[in-house]
Amino acid sequence: MPAMFDLINFTEQGWGSALLKGLWMTLQISAGAFVLGLAIGLVVACLKLGAPKPIAALMRGYTTLFRAVPELLLILLLYYVGSMLLNSLMTQLGYGVVNVSGPLAAIVVLGLVQGAYASEIFRAAIQAIPFGQIEAAKAFGLNGFGLFRRVTLPIMAPYAMAGMANLWINLIKDSALISVVGTNELLYTAKQGAGSTRHYLLFYLTAAALYYAVTLASNYLSGRLERRIRRWMPLVD
Repeated sequence: MPAMFDLINFTEQGWGSALLKGLWMTLQISAGAFVLGLAIGLVVACLKLGAPKPIAALMRGYTTLFRAVPELLLILLLYYVGSMLLNSLMTQLGYGVVNVSGPLAAIVVLGLVQGAYASEIFRAAIQAIPFGQIEAAKAFGLNGFGLFRRVTLPIMAPYAMAGMANLWINLIKDSALISVVGTNELLYTAKQGAGSTRHYLLFYLTAAALYYAVTLASNYLSGRLERRIRRWMPLVD
């Protein structure tokens, strides 16, 4: 038994360092995709609520498509088809073939997928804002982006916080799907270690424990952030 656990220690023969590097890659991909998904989701939510009907319908179509198609299939389509279209465009412009970075492609793919879910969270949060507060801000001369930055965004944040925390946890798990395209994140590294040593249970349980540790830390930090943000919300009897 001790010899088996030597496979995941931090010696030259162990896989401990490789697994931690895979975890670090998972966190980088997840953080990048989360930020991209938030930006996409916020823009899409605003367009669905305030844009002309054709644009709003297009945004609803994006949300429906990316929520209806399985995420693994979307990842495969966006990764391979996106790379093909990019290289085709570069060839037509007279440039050479572009080797798309695995982590960058993973961030873009997961960001597009998560943006569809984030847009619905933001849409519900914006609609939860009491209309009287928006009217009061307009009465003081706030309009456009200033109104959004100073009033809408701060008020909607507490309503969206729980959904965003849940989206982050789901994103950590969804990042494992990127292993199918060969990105060296945690699950892909665990699969490599398991395949080379034939100790499948050990490596997969280790990966599961690392995912669980990240989830516990994320729940703790998101809980503290949510309590801090909600300090400015009025108490309801």
